[in-house]
Amino acid sequence: MQDRSLSRRTLLASATAVAGAGALGMTATPALATERPATRDARLRRLIAGMSLEAKVGQLFVTYFYGHSATAPAPNHETNNLRELGVRNVAEAIAKYHLGGVIYFSGWAGNIRDLHQIADLTNGVQRASLALPTPIPSLISIDQEHGANTRIGKPATQMPGAMAFGAGRSTSDARTAGQIAGAELAALGIYQNFAPVADVNVNPANPVINVRSFGADPVAVGKLVAAQVQGYQRAGVIACAKHFPGHGDTGADSHTQLPVITHTREEWERIDAPPFRAAIAAGVDSIMTAHLQVPALDPSNDPATLSPIILTDVLRGELGFDGVIVTDALNMQGVRTKYGDDRVPVLAVKAGVDQLLFPPNLDVAFNAVVAAVRSGELTEARIEESVLRILRLKDKVGLLSGSPYISHAEVDRTVGTRRNLATADRITERTTTLLVNRDDTLPLRRRQRKLLVVGANPLFPADADRYALPSLTTALDDLGFTTTSIATGRAPDTAAIDGAVAAATGRDAIVVITDNVGATSTQRTLVSRLVATGIPVIAVAVRNPYDIAQLSGVKAALATYCWTDVELRAAARVIAGRVDPRGKLPVPIQRADDPTRVLYPAGHGLSYDD
Repeated sequence: MQDRSLSRRTLLASATAVAGAGALGMTATPALATERPATRDARLRRLIAGMSLEAKVGQLFVTYFYGHSATAPAPNHETNNLRELGVRNVAEAIAKYHLGGVIYFSGWAGNIRDLHQIADLTNGVQRASLALPTPIPSLISIDQEHGANTRIGKPATQMPGAMAFGAGRSTSDARTAGQIAGAELAALGIYQNFAPVADVNVNPANPVINVRSFGADPVAVGKLVAAQVQGYQRAGVIACAKHFPGHGDTGADSHTQLPVITHTREEWERIDAPPFRAAIAAGVDSIMTAHLQVPALDPSNDPATLSPIILTDVLRGELGFDGVIVTDALNMQGVRTKYGDDRVPVLAVKAGVDQLLFPPNLDVAFNAVVAAVRSGELTEARIEESVLRILRLKDKVGLLSGSPYISHAEVDRTVGTRRNLATADRITERTTTLLVNRDDTLPLRRRQRKLLVVGANPLFPADADRYALPSLTTALDDLGFTTTSIATGRAPDTAAIDGAVAAATGRDAIVVITDNVGATSTQRTLVSRLVATGIPVIAVAVRNPYDIAQLSGVKAALATYCWTDVELRAAARVIAGRVDPRGKLPVPIQRADDPTRVLYPAGHGLSYDD
């Protein structure tokens, strides 16, 4: 083994060089592309040789935390950190647990306020990481899938979600979107994005994946997954295909229970595996596990996250993946039903996992892995195997060869530029899907200027102050319509429905936003009452395209696949006839009265030329 005192001196010298670069405002630059893998690994192994066991174990952990600042969170966030992490802030968590990475969340965690605050938070995280005895920058991650799962909102560029890309059917658009989104994340110092979703959504009742999937066709999903992987990684961001071995055919949510995938091995090969194979062929750097049972792959019925058969034999052995395997969040009930929180991280590492994401009790999880090594249940060599894979990624994105610090000027130059925003609008226009257009109701005529906009009003992802209904209203007003809007919600009561019907008097058309309409939803009553007025009703499904199966009598129906600004603007332009709808359903829609029969097949989508 290499002399540890020499290794320590080398590390300190390296850290000094990195800190000096940061003082000049430099950003991370990738390691030399000409370096041979064997040479790179030898260099990284020398780094690992100088690390304590605790430092090695810490590299495996990626934790959440509360607050907008690495060292000075708001008092309520400091209280939350003390209660859940045992430290006051993320800098203390990094110091105590030698963390290899952290993950940013909006909303409840308070990590995201504005772009420059994110940059300052990133710099604070990296300062804490470079202050460790072994100074290795953090790999900062996020779930920026876009669409329904968006963590960073405006002014960053908002892209449509995965199912919208499935409707657009353009690998070029998917790749471009990934490259733009990746470049903006990299400018904020976020180098690992837990996207794209590689699950094939063949179950319309799927409560957790649904529009986060590109669609129901495994081959088409695979092509779009590969394109987004290429886009992110060309921008210098680590992509992550998820959730292996496939979460697309479940009626249960792994956040709250342990789902079971009943596919046979042949069905898994045909339906679930192709997008992951495509991601691997595209060079994906990381793959996330799913907390679910797949008896056809592992008869032990352990969650896939804890299954050596699924992760080591199938993913690494059969599919040939040698990148980083990361768990889905370890605080989810799906992975906690069979084993305690002290056993889950140990079993995950034994199964083949490299990164342990979001443990519910960081202290318990960290000490359990350290204890497992000291007892011999895990070998130090096994830990080093994962650390090497993680360091390869850090090296690839330039964290080990340049400065990890972020420049505010680079944020301003890169994030939410006029060009990026215009590209996002053009891409999204190609995804809006026209499902119904009776009597050529759309586009609306010049004389149809007075509109009533009613219905569900979901809160924007990553933006606690913005809602779908006023955003669609504004988009229509900007196109020359005169609108009145009433938010009746996802479960309108009789008074709300009566008010909407009364407000329809004198209107030329009614636009109804629907959101996840079920058989017993009072949204159905709202729509039927509005249809009965005789005024043309246009339904805009802002989440699941399946809503149309529950609605009857509407003159026109659109699917946007999400309710962000970019998707609502595209829907408004389609309604106004400024653009021709070009999206095609990426999933079939079954009849409500007979789910064995198809109402609209995958590939259905009308245009104004039809």
